[in-house]
Amino acid sequence: MFFERPEGGESSILVHIDLDSEREQEDPVEFEELVRSSGAEPVAFIKGSRKSPDARLFVGTGKLAEIADAVREHEAQLVLFNHSLSPSQERNLEKELKCRVLDRTGLILDIFAQRARTYEGKLQVELAMLQHTATRLKRGWTHLDRQKGGVNLRGAGETQLEMDQRMIRQRIKNINKSLAKVRAQREQGRRSRKRAETPVISLVGYTNAGKSSVFNTLTSAGIYAADQLFATLDATLRRIQLPSFGEAVLVDTVGFISHLPHKLVQAFRATLEETVQANLLLHVVDVANEAHDYYIEQVNEVLTEIGADDIPCLQVLNKIDLAQGFQPRVDRGEDGMPTRVWVSARTGAGMDLLLAAISEMLGEDVVQQALTIGPDEGRLRARLYARGAVATESTDENGRLVLQIKLPRLDFERLLQEERLP
Repeated sequence: MFFERPEGGESSILVHIDLDSEREQEDPVEFEELVRSSGAEPVAFIKGSRKSPDARLFVGTGKLAEIADAVREHEAQLVLFNHSLSPSQERNLEKELKCRVLDRTGLILDIFAQRARTYEGKLQVELAMLQHTATRLKRGWTHLDRQKGGVNLRGAGETQLEMDQRMIRQRIKNINKSLAKVRAQREQGRRSRKRAETPVISLVGYTNAGKSSVFNTLTSAGIYAADQLFATLDATLRRIQLPSFGEAVLVDTVGFISHLPHKLVQAFRATLEETVQANLLLHVVDVANEAHDYYIEQVNEVLTEIGADDIPCLQVLNKIDLAQGFQPRVDRGEDGMPTRVWVSARTGAGMDLLLAAISEMLGEDVVQQALTIGPDEGRLRARLYARGAVATESTDENGRLVLQIKLPRLDFERLLQEERLP
């Protein structure tokens, strides 16, 4: 946007360096999936190891020469690093390699920019990109000539760099104002759902675990779902009917990823707020992925970071059709409550078990009893039927109606209070 830089392309050289100074190494397999999700085509994958990054070029001169040879051989337009590069390292590498260089954060931002569809999602992506760009302005221009001063111009002696910094600061300020309005609208929706006592169920999980497929199967929403990382960026809400429980709101959210830059977590705060405010989390796991235990740990770390680790959680072990020896089932804890459900969103196997498990977890505080009402209380009867809370109806010897009901305790108490029953 503000840079005079080499243009990017689809033909890409991938670089991954194992660093002794890094406690947790990035996953090269996940990195390649990220690259393919962005639309780029890897033509070479260069790996190496160092004790620590070179301050100027991140890699050593020998590895730089190897990367340069690969760029020339494959006529690549883009070199992607599975690491965070400093602005000066990016510029120095571009100068040496004569092509566009992008680090892991820049790659994720590029994917986000492609995937965002809603107004809020686009604002969040732009905010994250501007915050990332602001740190890279210093060496982004080769001509820092002072601009002409004067009335209604850029200010006396303002440089191109200073003008760009001011433009970015102003745009960030405007985006934050717009996002504040979106958050206010979202909070208003939450208050409305809370007044109606409608429980919120939020889908969470590692990116590409199949959250959107589970969402589509449960709601028939038809939202975009694909076998790629970050297929979903925008929070989507749908109402669903749960067996023996009633109505709930299901939320599909952005997928998590290991070592997600903190600025991206902040930029998607409004989306993640739906997770923090949920009554129940459905942690979707790709059980066919050999690294699923590691991914579970990564998701739990993010949940802790955003303050959602104390919300009741049900694991949904998805894609059992791609793994051997797994059948639909429900695992239970020592208290008898569901802890994990094994399903396949693609085939629909086990989805009935999932709905029943959700109802059971949300229905821990459910009133299930016989309610006797008089002939003058037809309005209460109608409201109970409207909520799907009446299982059976009969008449006692005094001609009063006996309703066998089942509904959340808060709903029950509110109905009694509104109808002024003792």
